[in-house]
Amino acid sequence: MRSFNSRDLRIGRRLVVRAALAAPFIAAGRDAGAQPVAEAPAPPAGSLFVLNSLDANVQVLDPASSNDLRRVPVLREPHHLVLTPARDLILVGDSGANEMFLLDPRSGEVRRREPISNPYNLGFTPDGKRLVVTSLRRNQVDIYRWDGAALAFEGRLQAGRKPSHVTFSPDSRYAFVTLQGEAAAIAIDLDTCTEAWRAEVGRDPAGILWHRGRILVGVMGSDYVSVIDPATRRADRRITVGRGAHALFEGPQDGLVYVTSRVDSRITALDPQTLEIKRVHEIGGGPDCLTFDADGTIWATLRWTGRVAAIDPRSGLTRVSRVGRSPHGIVFAPATGA
Repeated sequence: MRSFNSRDLRIGRRLVVRAALAAPFIAAGRDAGAQPVAEAPAPPAGSLFVLNSLDANVQVLDPASSNDLRRVPVLREPHHLVLTPARDLILVGDSGANEMFLLDPRSGEVRRREPISNPYNLGFTPDGKRLVVTSLRRNQVDIYRWDGAALAFEGRLQAGRKPSHVTFSPDSRYAFVTLQGEAAAIAIDLDTCTEAWRAEVGRDPAGILWHRGRILVGVMGSDYVSVIDPATRRADRRITVGRGAHALFEGPQDGLVYVTSRVDSRITALDPQTLEIKRVHEIGGGPDCLTFDADGTIWATLRWTGRVAAIDPRSGLTRVSRVGRSPHGIVFAPATGA
């Protein structure tokens, strides 16, 4: 299978940018027997937090109207963010400034800042007791203890070239991290802060997701998801989804696995059991990160066109709204009591 180089990525970017600018409002999504409806259901109460990487800010949106509620300045270049297990803070990694911003998920106000070494991507273990931070630029993975209020540094692993995305085993013992510079994914023993094993997956791996006993990896340098069996510690299957296969997310209501493909500019929904393709949402702009509101609406950052998209997974109806430059991470924070 042919890999895709930087020229392919540039060509794909130009194509999807033109398509997105020509049709900012589209009905996206196809599957057998799908019938479009007049309008998508209204999003529930809450706020959307979007990281505009090149504008160095966090944009807070009203999901019902897509209107700006506020823009929170950071320092240099934020990429990823995560809600705390109690959903009482949002952690924003400003990788260019070596800072972590802790925001109030209702008001968007900065509660405090902490110095963190190049926080590119981050995630909490399922038990909520640890935060794992990957450093794409410094080739390290840092492990922090989380007590519900503060971070305490536990250890650092020199992981290899370009550690990127992270997922976890259900028992919170292992973190799985993609290495974009080594075409591999590694398993990290969080108790010992050591590499337990690694698997070759394909060039420029990015998103990674533990799903029903398998580890799924988006292979950005090609067009497929690589499936790792953690028992054999080898990739034993490829699922073609589109060029620039990037990030993976599990739908909170339907259990579908959603994969973004930035070059072919689509979101592919995989069956949770078989991993066969159930649906494809064609959408311009280079979809990158996803979040879901309480009604199941898919919100996607469109990295190359400075927009976000709200997609009704049932009808495929899509609403596209302008945000800042190079929007990357996104999270829906429900209102209190939602």
